[in-house]
Amino acid sequence: ADYKAVYAYTPQIIKYYLDEEPILPIVSTRHTMNEDDCKYVLEHLHEMVVKPTNASGGYGMLVGPYSTQMEREAMRLRIMDNPRGFIAQPTLKLSRHPTYVEDHNGGQLQGRHVDLRPYIIYDGDEVKVLPGGLTRVALVKDSLVVNSSQGGGSKDTWVLSQDF
Repeated sequence: ADYKAVYAYTPQIIKYYLDEEPILPIVSTRHTMNEDDCKYVLEHLHEMVVKPTNASGGYGMLVGPYSTQMEREAMRLRIMDNPRGFIAQPTLKLSRHPTYVEDHNGGQLQGRHVDLRPYIIYDGDEVKVLPGGLTRVALVKDSLVVNSSQGGGSKDTWVLSQDF
């Protein structure tokens, strides 16, 4: 249930089980059950994304830079009440992409935040990164939440190349 808490320890898990260093870095992740991390998170709520470890779909999270003082104080109390239940990450600046948005005039292209989830396959011998992936799109203007259950959408993204 607390899969997000495990995410914070991915580099250590790779080192322990594979005796290798991670090839790709992960987003710096703090787990509030650690006293030093918790202290840091509580002091920096205004600049972090805080996520409950037992939820999905973007529910129950705080996007610090876009939150109110009241929302940050409510999150502070939630963390203090259940420090094992949260992780925090820096707010990332997501890429923006032109997105067709329907409005009262019919529709127009507007910038929306996106993130790319690549398609990666392990066939038993090697890891293959396919050309393209799933692009998640924040359909709410200026939102950083690209999760489909929070008003986001998605589209396939393909890289067309003869050299791949």
